[in-house]
Amino acid sequence: MNLWRRLRRGEKRICVLALVLTLMGVFLMTVRVLGMRFSGILLLGIAALLLLNLVLRHMAAEGRRFWKVCRRIFCVGLTVLTVGLCAIEVFVVTQGRRDDTAQPAQAVIVLGAGVNGRTPSLSLQTRLDAALAYLEEYPDIPAVLTGGQGYGEEITEAACMYDYLTARGIDGARLLLEERASNTAENFTFSRHLLEEQGVHPATDTVAVVTNDFHVARARLIAQKKGYEATIGVGAPIPWLHLEVNYYLREAFAVVKSVLFD
Repeated sequence: MNLWRRLRRGEKRICVLALVLTLMGVFLMTVRVLGMRFSGILLLGIAALLLLNLVLRHMAAEGRRFWKVCRRIFCVGLTVLTVGLCAIEVFVVTQGRRDDTAQPAQAVIVLGAGVNGRTPSLSLQTRLDAALAYLEEYPDIPAVLTGGQGYGEEITEAACMYDYLTARGIDGARLLLEERASNTAENFTFSRHLLEEQGVHPATDTVAVVTNDFHVARARLIAQKKGYEATIGVGAPIPWLHLEVNYYLREAFAVVKSVLFD
């Protein structure tokens, strides 16, 4: 209580804000049905940074050179990190919002997502609807449906996509199933062989990549690293705004991870 009284009004507001962010973060992480776990983690991180800055400011105010240097390093690092993430976020949003569906391609890759038993998840269904529209617009090109079988999935993601598209009039002979991949990098690696068997060469031919809009930028970056020199993104939006925001925020961090490790 004595410590609270010693804080200035602005510092008290920072503490209250950090507390509110912490409670919101715990709530979003706990209520999984909202699908906003990453947003919860992000709020907890922001709260921690606010409190850390407050502590460093108090330590530096005591006049010790070491803590002054630490706070300067903290502020510079935080500024660089924020500017960098904002720049990446602009790139992710710009790529995701582009409409390239008018551009023809020599083949299509539909990236897998979760399957609930045998039914496509919301994320996968939106991808499939976008793929359906693109395949109907360009009826003479093949499509690779890529995705293995994960936890809680009775069939592979590729098989689920095949069933969905053929039930809606797409000729099954056009659809090539890649049923081993467990991540985006493997999606492109394993799909390449199937495309080459169809006479499509990713190093020279244009390949349309169907995925969710927030995932387009990272998917194309990974595709380029795997030898796909000419790709166009066909982005499918999630109909729920809060999920779109959550996924777009997450992608900025995921892009960094993909650039370094994928």
